[in-house]
Parts: sequence; structure tokens; C-alpha cells
Amino acid sequence: MKVYMDHAATTPVDSRVVEAMEPYFSDKYGNPSSLYTAGLEAREAVEDARGRVARLLNGAPEGIIFTSGGTESNNLALKGVAFANRKKGRHIITTKIEHHAVLEPCEWLAKQGFEITYLPVDEHGLVKPESLEEALRDDTILVSIMHANNEIGTIEPIEELAGIVKDHGAYFHTDAVQTYGKIPVDVQKMNVDLLSLSSHKIYGPKGVGALYVRRGVRMDPLLHGGGHEFRKRSGTENVPGIVGLGKAAEIAEKEMDRDAKKLTRLRDRLIKGALAIENSRLNGHPEKRLPNNANFVFLFVEGESLILELDFYGIAANTGSACSSKTLEPSHVLSAIGLKPEETHGSLRLTLGRQNTKEEVDYVLEVLPKVVGRLRQISPFKTDFVMEE
Repeated sequence: MKVYMDHAATTPVDSRVVEAMEPYFSDKYGNPSSLYTAGLEAREAVEDARGRVARLLNGAPEGIIFTSGGTESNNLALKGVAFANRKKGRHIITTKIEHHAVLEPCEWLAKQGFEITYLPVDEHGLVKPESLEEALRDDTILVSIMHANNEIGTIEPIEELAGIVKDHGAYFHTDAVQTYGKIPVDVQKMNVDLLSLSSHKIYGPKGVGALYVRRGVRMDPLLHGGGHEFRKRSGTENVPGIVGLGKAAEIAEKEMDRDAKKLTRLRDRLIKGALAIENSRLNGHPEKRLPNNANFVFLFVEGESLILELDFYGIAANTGSACSSKTLEPSHVLSAIGLKPEETHGSLRLTLGRQNTKEEVDYVLEVLPKVVGRLRQISPFKTDFVMEE
């Protein structure tokens, strides 16, 4: 049996999305900036997709800036706001558990003279509002806190956190790559100024995403050229990709609630079965978590070996973020919630998707204890440490 349980890394493109995209590769190939019929046809498709993407987050269509994906959206939000507002201040706040697409731009900005504060999180990965309140200063210009963590699935109280930031007059950005199209995302209710999203996390094509920017936000572009995307992101638009993102958003709007209920049932079944394995622990908040995310630590097991063993049985999983899985460094997320280095290396992330079934979950739960048991038999760490409750 082949079982794919790494949907936090990427999702298969929905056949309905492929069908919507196909005409824009060869039949409707006009440049959306051209004034003749073929160009106007492409422009209409782009604007239709913009409206669909905006509707799913309850934002204005003119606030949607199409990008190449979540990484570019995060870079545009952080660097664009930082440089446009540097006369007001140079202080930026983020958290220790952000995706590298936020942490790396912050590190780069620090080299440009900005000061970055990294908020801690509790044992479940939640940011405490009081720690944000204490970190805010008169020269704080931007706060960036992800909506839900890509590794442990914890959902942050964005509405409350953004409210605190608003009272201090700073901008608030959230990386919603893991939540957009999976759980309700409402930029009005959340009171966020900027929000990043990505197509390939919601059964759309890779290489396209968007940044929502609230009207009035001061932000410089990263790319200069023909002034595309409201002069915020120059470059000829990726029309097929944008159409695909728009279609994926349309499908998510209709099917998100149904998918979430199904995935929550499967996730809970997966968690219950995995925690029956001796010396195991669930990472992330037990309740405030994404409907498709289950992240575990199995004591005395090395994560990369676990992934390879599961792959032998046809199960695709991950031991952390897909963007950093080639490194041997402990997960910065798991370290931030208090895990020891030995524990972080024994982590397993299983993230479900639309196509997963109860039978697949049961197959994973049949294989997983065997694999963990076999790896523990040859583990050199078994007598070296014990997991803290």
C-alpha cells in the first residue's frame, strides 16, 4: 500500500485545478498586460482568481498581490514593511518557532541595522500575549507571528495578539501558509495587516502564492520593473499558476468544512493509536491544532531512520519541516517547546490530506509500532536518557 502523509510539505494538484489551468498554457497564452483580446482574456482570468483568493480570507481583491509562493510573500512582507517604515523605527518582533522563510529574512534584516526580538513559546508552542505586550516598544514597526506552526500544528491566538499590536500602532503580519484553505481565515476578524499564503499547500500548483496587504500599509517592493501587481511585485504574471491558485481557493471555500471534519477524525485516530506505543509523546497543543497535523516523539528512535523505514512500507512522512529535513540540526520548533536534542531527533510528523482514508490510517498504525520497535532494538540511546512527563 502507498500512503502519503506529508501534506504539510506539499499536496497533489487537484484534477479540477489542472483542468482549469490547462487552457492558459497554450490556448489562452496572452500577456495580461497587453491591450488586445488575448491579453485582456488573460487579465480577466487573473482578476477572477484574485477575487476568489480574496474571498476565502474575507479581504479586498486589490489587497491580493500574487507572488511565487509563501517564501516570497514572507520576504516581501518583512523586508517591504521594514524598509518603508525605517524612519519610524527599526524594531521587529517575531517568534522562535517561525518558518525559515520568516526567520532568515529577519536575520538578514538584523544585518541591515534592524533589531529583532524573538518571542518564546510555551510547551505546546503557544505565544503568550503578555510576552508580546512586554516586547512591544515605541519603535516597533512590525510583528510577524505565524497562524499555525508547520511542524507541530499549534494554532496561535492571532486575533488577540494582533489586537495588542494594534494598540501600539505597529503592523501585524501572519504566515498563514498552513491554515489558508484548511481552517477559517478572516483578515477582518483577525485584524491582520499582511498575510502570506501558498498554492501548493491547498492542492494547487507549486510556484505561486499571494500576500494580502491591507489598504494603507506602507510597503516597498522587492522587485522593480514594469509595476505589475499594484506596483508591489513587478514581473509578468504566472497566469496558469494564478488560475490554479484561484481554482484551489474556490474548491477550498466549498469543501473546507467537510474536509476539516473528516481530517480531524482521522487525525485523532492516528494520535490515539500512535500514543499507544510505549515512550511516545504528542508535540503541539492537544486541542488548538490543525485538523490534519500529528507530530510525535518516539524515545530511543532516530527520526531519519524512522522515515526511511516507513518509506520501505510505502508510507511517506516527515521528521520535521520539509524545507529543513536535509539538515542534521535539531528542529528549532521542538527545541523551542522544551524538547531535548535527543528527543527532537526522534520526531515524526504525519500530515493528512483529502485523499487519506481510515484504511490508510490503520495501515500506518499497524506498521508504526513494528518499525519503532525494531529501531529501538538497535538504538544506542536506550539507556542514556528518559523522557520527561
